[in-house]
Amino acid sequence: MATASKKEQIVTEALKLFYRDGFNATGVERICSDAGVSKKTLYNHFNSKDDLVLATLRLRDRLFRSRIMRDTEGLGITPRDRLLAIFDAHDNWFNEEEFSGCMFINAAAEFSPQDNPNHILSAEHKRLMREYLGGLALAAGAKEPQRLASQLNLLLEGAIVDAHVSGNKDAAKLAKAMAEVFVIEACD
Repeated sequence: MATASKKEQIVTEALKLFYRDGFNATGVERICSDAGVSKKTLYNHFNSKDDLVLATLRLRDRLFRSRIMRDTEGLGITPRDRLLAIFDAHDNWFNEEEFSGCMFINAAAEFSPQDNPNHILSAEHKRLMREYLGGLALAAGAKEPQRLASQLNLLLEGAIVDAHVSGNKDAAKLAKAMAEVFVIEACD
């Protein structure tokens, strides 16, 4: 089995720390300590902490979307089933011990100016998730696939926030029950 490069090791450890503790609260010293590298090694791979934050957001985007899509497609057989199965995939995520909300919502809050590269990358992640929902809605035969995707996305985003902020581990189940109404209306 191949060992991770120092750069991958740094990004992987930084992702864990940023997700759990936040971006601004996590110092470079802590990242270096947990990754088992020196500051010099970190700065050989990244010009700044901001560059490292961007790298972790890119990794999280790739891992998260891959997982949600794989889980959604495994839980739902037809495109219509998948429109609701995505809520089951989120329910699984919300009930993980290390669940700390959405890294992209957190990043957008910590880097609030809309022209901040971290905010831009977070918005791009959200756009790609809506696009995935739009593809499912189109394949399910929704009359207005983009409208349905937007409705379901709002339910998912609300469930994510409720699960994280209020600790409501059943938020995805509640959102799924509401989503069924939209799916029936859009696809019948």
